[in-house]
Amino acid sequence: MYVVLVEFTAYSQHASAFRERVRQQASDSLRLEAGCHVFDVCVDPERENFVLLYEIYTDMDAFDTHLGTQHFLDFDATVKHWISNKKVSVFERI
Repeated sequence: MYVVLVEFTAYSQHASAFRERVRQQASDSLRLEAGCHVFDVCVDPERENFVLLYEIYTDMDAFDTHLGTQHFLDFDATVKHWISNKKVSVFERI
């Protein structure tokens, strides 16, 4: 299994819209992608603009497929100006 953690810091004025849009992205990924097994959206209760995604895919190929889906491309285009920072970390589940 291939685990992806994504940390986002949204601009304060976009925090609410970003959280709403990222929840839709999680739902779309789970519904439309056979290789996406987990897509959790976590928020920091102390910082409303900090969002952590915890995603599990069958393998790296499934994650690469995710990055090419229309719903991901639409999400990325929509939120790219709403965030000040994005950090992606990948792991293999053992």
